Amino acid sequence: MAQKGKKNLPAVTADLPALALANDLAGQVAPNVGRYLTMGLEGAENTRLAYSADLRSYEAFCAAHDFTTWPADVATLASYVAHLADIPRKLATINRHLAAIEKNHQLLGLPSAMSAPALDVLRKGVARAVGKKQKQAPAFSVTHLKKCISELDLTRPEGVRARALLLIGFTGAFRRSELIALNLEDIELTDAALVLTLPKSKTNQTGELEQKAVFYASNPLFCPIRAYKAWVELLGGRTEGPVFVSLARGKTGEVGTPSRRRLSDRRVNLLVKEHLGEKYSAHSLRASFITTAKLNGQSNEFIKNQTKQKTDAMISRYSRLEDIIAYNAAHSLGL
Repeated sequence: MAQKGKKNLPAVTADLPALALANDLAGQVAPNVGRYLTMGLEGAENTRLAYSADLRSYEAFCAAHDFTTWPADVATLASYVAHLADIPRKLATINRHLAAIEKNHQLLGLPSAMSAPALDVLRKGVARAVGKKQKQAPAFSVTHLKKCISELDLTRPEGVRARALLLIGFTGAFRRSELIALNLEDIELTDAALVLTLPKSKTNQTGELEQKAVFYASNPLFCPIRAYKAWVELLGGRTEGPVFVSLARGKTGEVGTPSRRRLSDRRVNLLVKEHLGEKYSAHSLRASFITTAKLNGQSNEFIKNQTKQKTDAMISRYSRLEDIIAYNAAHSLGL
């Protein structure tokens, strides 16, 4: 089914029996049943769209080697994994390609050989050869964040927006996709905190109620709530629509004015680099929250209440405490 704004879904070499069946059924059942079937189909198309580049790469490889694409047998998958490793591609990239292939098998309603023991052995061998360490966005210190915010020109809209973006992103442990998805109508200011509701997130695709809270800071310059209020004031009384928008510029040197166009995730990344330093990225906002909270003795449960991560393992993965000199229990031995 076609969706507004959803184009160029990956072409596959087979029909979509499971999805086609659901699509046909959606038009034959009661409206409430059809509504849920439609939502399921939309989710499937969104998934295929997200994986489209990886699926095109896989299908091109199969076409070049005269392999059957769907369903893929163990030999085909093994050949593709070895091909990616030889290019070479990072382990995370290889795993993402395999996840795309696995998910498309599910959407096609076809059996998958992804769990075959031989393929598991091959993947372990590739992991040993390619290496498991991923390049991670570094964490910044609160001192560095304060220094950078102090240097912003808060007489200009871009400075006001940057302060709100950095402070909300950091104190809320936001992914950039969550930041750009924030809407004014999803935010409530209470006496104690600013409560931000996320309809959906990377780990919450079913739209369950998910909220974050950010709090007042003693120094007004570094207070995320005051920063948010200052930015919203520039939006001219809007009560709905995107929080973080691009700035419409006039002639050279003129002050920009907030548009109604939602910021792109790429632009958020560039703004972080511009104001915090080239080595940082939008993901540093989230990593820095977790690292700072851990160093301040916060429990994983308290941290997960803000990050919405499900496991302690993910907290460990996101914290940036690898420096064996700065972060080492041997400091506390009392010798």
